[in-house]
Amino acid sequence: MRITDEPANSETAAPAADTAVVETPSSDATADVPAEASVAFVPGTVKVDRTLRLPSITFCMAAHDQSGRVFCGGSDFGLHHFDPAAKKPETAALSESRHSSYVTGLVNAGGTLISGSYDKSLIWWNAETGEQIRRIESAHTRWIRRLALNSAGTKLASVGDDMQTRVWDTTSGECLLTMEGYDLKTPHGYPSMLYAVAFSTDGKLIATGDRTGQVLIRDASNGDTVQKVETPVMYTWDPRARRHSIGGIRSVAFSADGSLVAVGGMGSVGNIDHLQGNSRIEVFRLDTGERVHEIEDSKYKGLVEQMQFSADNKWLVAAGGDHGGFLSVWSMETGKLLAQEKVGNHIHDFTLLSEQSIVTVGHDHASMVTLAAAEPTTEPETTTS
Repeated sequence: MRITDEPANSETAAPAADTAVVETPSSDATADVPAEASVAFVPGTVKVDRTLRLPSITFCMAAHDQSGRVFCGGSDFGLHHFDPAAKKPETAALSESRHSSYVTGLVNAGGTLISGSYDKSLIWWNAETGEQIRRIESAHTRWIRRLALNSAGTKLASVGDDMQTRVWDTTSGECLLTMEGYDLKTPHGYPSMLYAVAFSTDGKLIATGDRTGQVLIRDASNGDTVQKVETPVMYTWDPRARRHSIGGIRSVAFSADGSLVAVGGMGSVGNIDHLQGNSRIEVFRLDTGERVHEIEDSKYKGLVEQMQFSADNKWLVAAGGDHGGFLSVWSMETGKLLAQEKVGNHIHDFTLLSEQSIVTVGHDHASMVTLAAAEPTTEPETTTS
């Protein structure tokens, strides 16, 4: 299936994401016995355990904490769910009710699902019954691209092609804050897009990324900008053959301790009709804006659609693709690759169910993936005479 960056007109086109614990010796231990530290998990391999055919191109997903089900939405305008732990998972529709265009964002706020769509609306759903609880028809004035939820489940952030970030109360549906600050057009005079949004772990900050490679990090309570970083390589413009651009920031993620922010997209593209740029990640210190890692992967090309840091901040999972999908794990200490695997078709979203268990959703499939620790390397024994 050919993947295009987006329809030509976003308003009128018809629709076809442990700190190592040191154990102190007991008081009766001898003083010269060193404390033993538990070994933090570091992925060494990526293994696809099972795959599931999905009913549509799937752009977003959310996990359900109690039942273990995963919910997803996509190009058929509806929401579906499945149990990733089942030996033979099967999908089922959540409700007969649907959006009127692509579903591009989905979160789970304590058993209440909230979806966003190219139809510009937000819908609240009962995750058990599929009943619509609330619908806000004009949550944005143009397509909604992505949703994010704070860790407490009390605030929702949405971004759209109106270049606004809006913060919502998940209980009442009230819009608490509207943030602007991005140009409506690219430097070449074409419409820009606001693709990516994420909350920091403590919920105090919101990061957003646009088509031209600009990241704004702002106070979630008042919208004040606390940091700004730029990734211009993620924006490609063809001034001659097509007068068209491709790329942009497609994902942002905060480290668990709030010290780093990762920005995902695609490197410079030679042929803008295809997603043939190297997948690209740039990682910045939040306090200074300093770039600490600049990662380009020529093996698996395309957009980095989603990222998530490990709980101990030592590694980062990234997924995306071009015509094929990939899932990669990168060390945040060295910036080097720890593990990587081709995973189905283009991945649009994923969630870490646990430190070693991941579910991805993509163009027409879901994959249940396991991260395994690297095999320990041992030095050959030597003998001395």
